[in-house]
Amino acid sequence: MPAADRPTRIGIVGAGGVAERHARVLSSFPDATVVGIADLAPERAAALAREVGAEAYRDADALLADIDVDCLYVCTPPFARGAAERLAADRGLPLFVEKPLAADLATAEDVAAVVTAAGIPTGTGYHWRHLDIVAEAAELLAGRTPGLVVGRWFDKVPPPPWWARKDGSGGQLVEQATHLVDLARHLVGEVESVSALGASCGVTGPNGDVDEASAAILAFANGAVGTLTATCLFDRKDTTTLEVVAPGLALTVSESELVVTDADGTRRREPGNDARVAVDREFIDVVRGVRARTAVPYEEALRTHRVACALAASAEEGAPVAVSPA
Repeated sequence: MPAADRPTRIGIVGAGGVAERHARVLSSFPDATVVGIADLAPERAAALAREVGAEAYRDADALLADIDVDCLYVCTPPFARGAAERLAADRGLPLFVEKPLAADLATAEDVAAVVTAAGIPTGTGYHWRHLDIVAEAAELLAGRTPGLVVGRWFDKVPPPPWWARKDGSGGQLVEQATHLVDLARHLVGEVESVSALGASCGVTGPNGDVDEASAAILAFANGAVGTLTATCLFDRKDTTTLEVVAPGLALTVSESELVVTDADGTRRREPGNDARVAVDREFIDVVRGVRARTAVPYEEALRTHRVACALAASAEEGAPVAVSPA
């Protein structure tokens, strides 16, 4: 734990767009400072390091060998997960990992075991849970048993070349729609089994092998049923929503709005906070001993990752897949 009279020293592994966002947010906190950026692309690491006043390194090994940090952020692509997380665990460093936890399930399960054994504080990039409108949705659902869940993620193909490969991103259900899976788990409950289908129209190019359209059915432990549809066939990010229907109540949640329909009619509310800032603020507070734990530590994110990977496996195998409870 860093001393209360000095800023928390942060190392970031990865220097892509998500790492840039975290670095800028963290650098805006008066009690935090980014001291090291590591990336296999030296020019990218150097550029982000210059922006936030940090040192640039080729990888996590070099960063941790050269400077002392109080915590480590892992913002590498999904296929590059595992090594940096194990280094953090070996050194007893609090660890923040972006979503998804990996492109596959085995890597995430292995990291979870190492992190649990190390007993280090963890946080993950499921920032939707930090929206104040999500807290409001949870309050509205308290005491009700949801019956129907409808998730939609309609988007474009992201620019990184690894995204279009299953061994790079895990596919759209794992890399993007995982936010909706996590929100559904948070608001409705655990998922017991899934059944999914996928289709492709060629928009990811000759080297792409991810499903470009997916449709799935989810069975929840409490008896609720859900559908999840996702596509990257659009030329822009269009719709990313989760609808939850319970007796006398229908909710539609997105990053930008909560729509509530009940006996009083329909009302809308925009978020009163920035979840992308709140998720970093929470983690730094945990590192500094101000909070006991994050809302979505690694073991909680792993439960979401298991569902997302089950969806991807079902689409590939063309058969229902049970979700491992542990």
